[in-house]
Amino acid sequence: MNFFLNRYKQLGADFDPETIEIRPSLRVNTLKIQEEEIVKRLKKEGVKLEKIPFLEWGYWYEAEFSMGATPEYLIGYYYLQEAASQLPVKVLNPKPGETVLDMAAAPGSKTTQIGQYMKNKGVIMALDENVHRLVSVRNNLERCGVTNSIIYKKDARFIPDFKMKFDKILLDAPCSGNFITDKDWFGKKTIDGIKERARLQKELLKAAVKVLKKDGVLVYSTCTLEPEENEMNIDWLLKKYPELKLEKVELEIGDPGLTEVFGEKLNPELSKCRRLWPHKTQTEGFFIAKIVWRAK
Repeated sequence: MNFFLNRYKQLGADFDPETIEIRPSLRVNTLKIQEEEIVKRLKKEGVKLEKIPFLEWGYWYEAEFSMGATPEYLIGYYYLQEAASQLPVKVLNPKPGETVLDMAAAPGSKTTQIGQYMKNKGVIMALDENVHRLVSVRNNLERCGVTNSIIYKKDARFIPDFKMKFDKILLDAPCSGNFITDKDWFGKKTIDGIKERARLQKELLKAAVKVLKKDGVLVYSTCTLEPEENEMNIDWLLKKYPELKLEKVELEIGDPGLTEVFGEKLNPELSKCRRLWPHKTQTEGFFIAKIVWRAK
């Protein structure tokens, strides 16, 4: 634990992980029900709801029963989704009629959210290489009433095989996670494992660039705090592809991305990214970068 906590101190974040609590949250699914109607219905059943100010359809909740076993959940009126997890799709801002790629879709949280933004108009291609995890994607899409999606068992590193281009791409990358989502995280993770994960993420980023349309938008996100998987990956990407630019992630929560890591100066444009430290945001840790390919 001390190894990682000392790293975080070097990055300007000094905290005790034992003191951090995050609030459970949900996302109202407006494909199935009006927001006011489900809020009224849940409050009548004794659920305490508080609107999350930095999300369109997000609510913190308190309930004396399982929110994953209610009739309203089972028929898709809401989705249980942590608040920070709802931010990458908000930043991507997919529109009706666009062609959108979700490169690591399982279990479908963000895929269903993309469908909600698109109002079921346009096309979502959702990939995952694990067939069993794709069952969860399919079930969640069906439960939430998302009808404009195509799912494939596919390693996203090979998405260029399809010879398609996309208006918008979400790469919510497989990552090392963080101590909020895994209480044994500090005991299981190593710096070598983190570097290996960063190598995979670079391969996924290269594949994403190959299928991004000119003037397209790529949102890269992780739920890890490790700079090797976040700012350092994006710094590498900007060096490799000078045609790519960062746009500022316009969120009212989180800190600017790091521009210096362990004494190494990175591209100053990385301040346009967003980094969520759990002790500051009371959410799980997250990193979000918005990358654009501007046609000349």
